[in-house]
Amino acid sequence: MSEIIRTRFAPSPTGYLHVGGIRTALFAWLLARQNKGLFYLRIEDTDKNREVEGSIEHIINCLKALNLDYDAGPDKPNDKGPFRQSERLEIYRKWANKLVESGRAYADPYSKEELDAFRKQASDSKQPFLYRNHRPDNPPTWEYSKQPLRFKSDPKAYSWEDKVMGKLSAGAEAVDDFILIKSDGYPTYNFAHIVDDYEMRITHIIRGQEFISSTPNYLNLYEALEIDHPVFVTPPPVLGPTGNKKLSKRDGAKDVLEYLAEGYLVEALINFIASLGWNDGTTKELFSVEELIEAFSIERIVKSGARFDERRLLWMNGTYIRNLSKDELFKRAEAFWPKEAANYDNEYLAQVLTLVQERLKYLSELPELSRFFFIDLPLNPILINSNPKLSELGKDMLKQLLESAYESLEQSDFSQDDLNNRLNDLLTSSGQKPAVLFSLIRIASTQATASPPLAASLMVIGKDRSLKRLKQQIDSL
Repeated sequence: MSEIIRTRFAPSPTGYLHVGGIRTALFAWLLARQNKGLFYLRIEDTDKNREVEGSIEHIINCLKALNLDYDAGPDKPNDKGPFRQSERLEIYRKWANKLVESGRAYADPYSKEELDAFRKQASDSKQPFLYRNHRPDNPPTWEYSKQPLRFKSDPKAYSWEDKVMGKLSAGAEAVDDFILIKSDGYPTYNFAHIVDDYEMRITHIIRGQEFISSTPNYLNLYEALEIDHPVFVTPPPVLGPTGNKKLSKRDGAKDVLEYLAEGYLVEALINFIASLGWNDGTTKELFSVEELIEAFSIERIVKSGARFDERRLLWMNGTYIRNLSKDELFKRAEAFWPKEAANYDNEYLAQVLTLVQERLKYLSELPELSRFFFIDLPLNPILINSNPKLSELGKDMLKQLLESAYESLEQSDFSQDDLNNRLNDLLTSSGQKPAVLFSLIRIASTQATASPPLAASLMVIGKDRSLKRLKQQIDSL
């Protein structure tokens, strides 16, 4: 295509931005960036009854947080704007009048009660309800903002090409008269998006499969307006964890800003969302944003639904965290430390972060994984009692093992090598396995059942504090 590629993300401000919406934006952004094209953000805010206050700001914040920069949008005007549909009413009115003048639109004279009666009549006769079967013979003159304007369809069979779904078709029964402009003066989605995409010179429409059934109506309207339609790109739905229905908030999927607030990395989220319904044809799973831009193609979007697997997201995010440099991880972790960390210098924090980096799956785990480095946690007898290998030894044996550990560690210079040697010597002298002896020392020194490597943890905690904690555990026994 010689014309510059233009894509758009056109959400309605009706709530939080879910993973499916972000994937649509990401695919459109990748296609534009790969082809040195343009990516627009358009807000489709013509259904005022469903609009949620703050949603527009939220959408903008999500895109900016994920670094999905747009070339034009509500807060970034250009000559194709405005980019809020509620600010484009005169544009829709102009196109609506064109249809009225050509005889392809008419004022809808029916009340809700009359329409309900038509639907009941169709139901009683076991026929599909088609509005075109009830067109008024002499409709009134259309008055903007006073009565609905309805499209006068020209029913026919259609076949069309979708870049993902392939060849699609529908019979004339799929084409019907539909509302263009509501009585409040606002256009419907079915009308407004077609006008906007044409005026903004959008070349590719990326949107969900729920719009496929309406495509024959859209094609009919494109013909009536005497304009060409963009390329249709319909990714598969994002499915819930079970893979048998569309993902919803009830499935545990969170707002994208919630994921970021929990310490998921932007790179991991972008990588994970891009993989929902797309792959590059290889076994490669981890991509930088630059690699995604280079590898992405709409031909590699799959037809079948993409299952949302949060365990895979956790794995991917943990992998990204482990691959961060120490300095970069320290910068990213700044907002996630437990409050007690404020009493310690950056050198100590860096030591702690180095130890827990391997275990972090997302950054908000940092307080739980690191708190024992900063404060002496209260003794928790459940930790020993709930460990079968420890509880069966009895208090006397546990006390004896801890006393031996205390005597040995008291002589240590608390370098990591010396601590490792002493811990291994204790294994030999006690005849215990690491799962017993090291678990006991770990509980006594950290009040946790899991920690980074024991010798390294003791070294960072320090000699005085480590011995103090061992002594408290011995006394409790």
